[in-house]
Amino acid sequence: MLFSGITFLYYFLPLFLLVYFLTPKQFRNGVLLTASLIFYAWKEPQNVIWLILLALAGYGFGLGLAWLRGSRQSRRLLVLSVCICAAPLVFFKYADFFISGFHAVTGWPLPYISQTLPAGISFYTFQMIGYLADVYRGEAAAQKNPVRFAAYAAMFPQLIAGPIVRYTDIALQLSCRTLGFDRAASGIERFVVGLAKKVLLADVLGELCAKFQASDDRSVLFYWLYAAAFTLRIYFDFSGYSDMAIGLGRLLGFDFKENFNYPYISRSITEFWRRWHISLGSWFRDYVYIPLGGNRVSLGRWLGNVSLVWILTGFWHGASWNFIVWGLFFALLLIAEKCFLRKYLERHPIVSHLYVLFFVIVGFVIFQAGDLGEAVRYLRAMFGAGGLSLVSEEFLYAIRSYGMVLLLAAAASTPLGKAVLASVKRKEKGEQLIHLAEPAAAAVLLLLSTAYLVDGSFSPFLYFRF
Repeated sequence: MLFSGITFLYYFLPLFLLVYFLTPKQFRNGVLLTASLIFYAWKEPQNVIWLILLALAGYGFGLGLAWLRGSRQSRRLLVLSVCICAAPLVFFKYADFFISGFHAVTGWPLPYISQTLPAGISFYTFQMIGYLADVYRGEAAAQKNPVRFAAYAAMFPQLIAGPIVRYTDIALQLSCRTLGFDRAASGIERFVVGLAKKVLLADVLGELCAKFQASDDRSVLFYWLYAAAFTLRIYFDFSGYSDMAIGLGRLLGFDFKENFNYPYISRSITEFWRRWHISLGSWFRDYVYIPLGGNRVSLGRWLGNVSLVWILTGFWHGASWNFIVWGLFFALLLIAEKCFLRKYLERHPIVSHLYVLFFVIVGFVIFQAGDLGEAVRYLRAMFGAGGLSLVSEEFLYAIRSYGMVLLLAAAASTPLGKAVLASVKRKEKGEQLIHLAEPAAAAVLLLLSTAYLVDGSFSPFLYFRF
């Protein structure tokens, strides 16, 4: 079931909220768990078993780690629990990749698994591993109530595409959370903003990307237009989902942390990755990078730590060599900034901003490609290889058709709108005006999004792939 779908917006969500708010607070976790399992099983009923098994494993291992904390056995149990919880992810997502590599090295023909990847498995697996690590380190108390724990493990607002929610961030809210009109209104407005990002910007930019993919009249500038459109599309698609998840969480009484903070205004790649997919970056920092020693080690080990974290980050996104190369690409940039580039970038803000945009666009070309060979072909074409013309008729048509959407998306990816609102609020009666205008704006965005959904075609979230 899609957040940006009529079934969810006008059938599932209203019915769920009606039951949720009418239910006494001590039973709301049960309602949330039931709704989450229905939501997940809507299109993939065969895969809900993996979510249930992972929740059961996490619950049991968490109790065991708490009981053995401080003993030698606790470390062994942590390793065992992480291996068991990660096993379904490895099987579904990476088995065919490893089989392909084994066949390439040995020549032995092994059969491929060819299983459909359960939606959201990368996200809820990382949540479970983070919970177990926190219990092992004594940073979280093991949850003894199975319904509360299962509600956390299967919570549908962020189940499919994040943000990755730490158990420690919402542990208290699982047992006691506050609902209210102002909180609900804020959550609805945040959800609608995310919906508009997805439907009115990301999906329209997706149409441009699809036209490029189907075109036989490509040119150098058309390749660059496609790359820029995809760079904006993936931001609005993913940040739109995160906004909807945060809004739904707020509506239900949970406070999820922010997952994006205007990454395209960054002046270094280091800053970019502090602003993009914040929950994933902090997860790798806290559960991989710092345990390896972080930057408090020798230069050689630090280079290895950074490289390993970014290989894993790329591999997390997909079982393909282009994702691994994508991770190493950013690892090299981050190392270069740490060693010698940072001082130069700090002295030249305009150059630094262009530098970030250039390498982020190039990075997303590698990221989006079907394989490494396609990524190389696209990058060669963007730099004029292959005898392509600079301009084509279809490029000019795309500019005329989508130019305004591209400009609007570029502006919306910056804090410009936020700055305008802040300026208005500082004026006399400005805050009162904004307070009245926000619900009206949300209603208009919901109406426009609904109209587009009714008239448009199915467009899943990009990060459902990962």
